[in-house]
Amino acid sequence: MDTKHFAFIGAAGYIAPRHLKAIKETGNSLAVALDSHDNVGILDSYFPETAFFTEFERFDRHVNRMQSKGLHLDYTSICSPNYLHDAHIRFALKNDMHAICEKPLVINARNLDSLVELEESTGKKIYTVLQLRLHQTIKELKRRVEFESRDSKYDVDLMYITSRGKWYDYSWKGVADKSGGVSTNIGIHFFDMLGFVFGELQQSVTHVSEPRRAAGFLEFEKARVRWFLSINRRDLPEIALREGKSTFRSITISGKELEFSEGFTDLHTETYKEIMAGNGFGIEHARPSIEIATSIRNAVPIGHKGDFHPYLSSFV
Repeated sequence: MDTKHFAFIGAAGYIAPRHLKAIKETGNSLAVALDSHDNVGILDSYFPETAFFTEFERFDRHVNRMQSKGLHLDYTSICSPNYLHDAHIRFALKNDMHAICEKPLVINARNLDSLVELEESTGKKIYTVLQLRLHQTIKELKRRVEFESRDSKYDVDLMYITSRGKWYDYSWKGVADKSGGVSTNIGIHFFDMLGFVFGELQQSVTHVSEPRRAAGFLEFEKARVRWFLSINRRDLPEIALREGKSTFRSITISGKELEFSEGFTDLHTETYKEIMAGNGFGIEHARPSIEIATSIRNAVPIGHKGDFHPYLSSFV
């Protein structure tokens, strides 16, 4: 396989090391990187010779100079804040590169159609990272759901609590217009996984929508899902607090816990392998979960009514 040459936007971000590792492990090279913050020593572990910029204008000029001199760049990996994804995807395609963007591709579902048009006009592709689809446990669950004969839908309870300190509220992640809120910021990959396994969405109800907590009900073709998301440490269940854990994840399917706490280490590398092989997840794969998160953010919460997640009873 020929070596592909990458640009990188968001090199100082939390998720950036997984992308850098994936570029390296798929036998490719990183030519140039950008981040407004300069704490990018992680580059030394993977691509120490990479040109690095903290200003977009200088980064843009460097990319244009490389392209004009025949030093062609093939991909831009994007790990910037959520609200900048759309602009950075456009930068990549307009500079004759494919884009590999962390989820969510965009915050608002209405922006997806214009990205489809951009793909068509440039001939370049937009890929995203939906790594739970590549997790062995999730793939096995999907196969079981597809082949198991049932007279009724699965009953699913999803709870994910991951503690975030006060800094969160002062960062772009704490601003709904920039992050998409809790449902997008920490929920998008779960919503994608649910649709991937259980089929097309049929109904969405939002019970709670707060800056640090959200909960609701989703009905898919093959499942009824009650979900609860939070970044509040005080929302952690007692068992997590006793064990000193800052994160708690639970998915039960018809009363049985789904165990998938392991197996996440190499999923970004697997994602890149799929893309390099001509596969990968694109706009239409990402669309359903973005539509779910958009509808949750724009919904009027109904409170503790209907089929809400049982953990919500703790906050009546």
